[in-house]
Amino acid sequence: MRSTWSRRTSTDRNEGGLKTQFHIADLFETVADAVPDRLAIQGPDESLTYRELDDRSDALARGLLAQGIVRGDHVGLYMRNRAEYLEAYLAAIKIGAVPFNVNYRYQRAELLYLFQNADAACIVHDGEYTAPVDELRAQLPKLKLAVCADGDDGLSINYDSLLIPGEKQRYERSEDDYMLLYTGGTTGMPKGVMWPHKAFFYGCAGGAGYFHPAGPIAAPEDIRSRAAEGPPLKMFTIAPLMHGAAIWSAWTALLAGLTVVLDRSIAFDPAAIWDRVDRDQANLIQVVGDAMAIPLRDALRDHPGRWSLTSVYNFGSGGALFSPHVQDDLLNLLPNAAITNGMGASETGTSLSVKATDGGMLRVPCDYTQRIFVSDRFAEPGEIGLIGRSGHVPVGYYNDPEKTAETFRTIDGRNWAITGDSGYVDGDGMINFLGRGSNCINSGGEKIFPEEVERELRAHPAILDALVVGIDDERWGQKVAAVVSLRDRHDRPEPAAIADFIKRRLAAYKTPRTIVWADTIQRSAAGKPDYAWAKQQVEAA
Repeated sequence: MRSTWSRRTSTDRNEGGLKTQFHIADLFETVADAVPDRLAIQGPDESLTYRELDDRSDALARGLLAQGIVRGDHVGLYMRNRAEYLEAYLAAIKIGAVPFNVNYRYQRAELLYLFQNADAACIVHDGEYTAPVDELRAQLPKLKLAVCADGDDGLSINYDSLLIPGEKQRYERSEDDYMLLYTGGTTGMPKGVMWPHKAFFYGCAGGAGYFHPAGPIAAPEDIRSRAAEGPPLKMFTIAPLMHGAAIWSAWTALLAGLTVVLDRSIAFDPAAIWDRVDRDQANLIQVVGDAMAIPLRDALRDHPGRWSLTSVYNFGSGGALFSPHVQDDLLNLLPNAAITNGMGASETGTSLSVKATDGGMLRVPCDYTQRIFVSDRFAEPGEIGLIGRSGHVPVGYYNDPEKTAETFRTIDGRNWAITGDSGYVDGDGMINFLGRGSNCINSGGEKIFPEEVERELRAHPAILDALVVGIDDERWGQKVAAVVSLRDRHDRPEPAAIADFIKRRLAAYKTPRTIVWADTIQRSAAGKPDYAWAKQQVEAA
C-alpha cells in the first residue's frame, strides 16, 4: 500500500516570485493541482492519483537532494514499466536533474558504455538489475548513488527509504533545461538526445493539444483548464517506458490529466493485454507497429466476443508503421476506434499522420516545420531526400559534437533536425515517408526501402513477420533478401509463390531474391527491427 504524503495548496506554487513556465515539472504540478483526485497511474495491482504521484515525487526529490544529487546531475532509469519509473523521472526534473532512459536488455559492456557516456550520477533500478549495477560501480567515477526500486539487495539504497515527506518546495528550474533520451543504437552506439523542456513539451508531448480541438496551449497556465475540463481518458502504454514512443505517450497523457495504464509483464501476452484493456476500460492504446499489433489482432480473431472493447477510442502506433492490411483488420475488429500512425524519431519528436483510409502510406504536410533535404538545400517535388524537422527540436547529442553538427543544422536561418528517415514531397504538398535511409538497398541503381517490401510480405496470408535487407551481389551491387516467420496453422509457401505475390504489388526489382525462414523475427522490446541480426541470418543460410 502506498503512503499518502502531506498536501500543500496550489498557492504555494509561485512562492519566491517563481513563475510557471514550459518546464515539465511546473506543468505537471499545475495539472496535479487541477485534478488532484483523478487517477494518474493505474497499475495491475495499485494506482496513484495525481496528488499522490506529485507528493511521492516531491518526497523522492528531497531524498535525492539529501544524498547529494543536485541540479544538472544525470539520473538513469533502469527499470521495467512501473509507477516508480515515472515518479523518479518527475523527482529528477523537479530538482533540475536530468533523467535518462536505460535499456534493460543491455548486457554489461553496453550498460557500461551508456552509463559512462551519460555521466551517470544516480541510477534507479529494479531489484533484478542489482548485480550489473554493483559490478559496474567501480568503473563509473561520477556515480554518487544507486537506488533499488523494490528491495535491499546489493549496495543500492532502498527506494522507499529515500522518501522524505515535507512541505512543498520550489527549486531552480528553466524551460531550457534538458532531458536525455538515448536512441536505440540502430545505426551505431546509442546517442543521448538533449531535449529542452519546452521543446519536449511541444515536440514530443503534443503541447497538451492532442485531445483538444484547439490544439496546443499558448501559455503555461492554460494547461490547468485543459486538464480540468478534459475527459478522464485512460492511455494504455504497452511498450517499455525506456523507449521514446512510450515515454512520450506517458507524458502526453499526464500533461493532459489522463490516466496512464501500465503493465509490468515480462512476456508480451496479447490475451493478457486485452484482459487489462477490458478490465480497466482503457480508451487509448499505444503500441509500436506491426510487431505488437499483429499478435493483438490475432488474439481478437482467435477469441471473438471474449472482451468488451467499446471503451477503445484510438489504437495508435509510434516508432514504427502499421502495414495497410493490419490497419484495415484493426478497423474491422475495433469499429469504435480510430487507427492512427505516428512518425517520429528520438531527434525529431512525433508527427501524427494518417488512418487506414489513406492507403497505408505515411503522409504528413510539408510546411515550415517539416521539409525534405538533399544536402543543405530543400528538395524539389518528387525528389527523394532526408526528412528534417524545425521548430521544437533538440539542441544536440550529449558528449558527441561531431554527430551533433551532422544532424542538427542551421539552414536559411532556422534550426533543423535532419535524421536518416527518407521521403519525398508529392503533388499534393505532402511528405511521403519511405523508410530509414541507412537501410536503403541499392540494386542496379534502384533504391529499395525495406519497410515497403516488409509491409507487403506481412500482407501474405502465411507470413507473420518479416525483415528485409540488402546482400552483396556481383552483378547488381546488392539484391533483396528477406527473413520471414510463419503464421500459425499455415504451411510454408514456395519462394516462387512469395515472389509472385510481391510482383503483383510492387515493382519486380523490389522482389526478394532470397527467402530465409526463422521461428521468430528478432526485434527490440519496443518492436524495433534488428537488421544486423537479419543480415546474419541471410549470410548464414
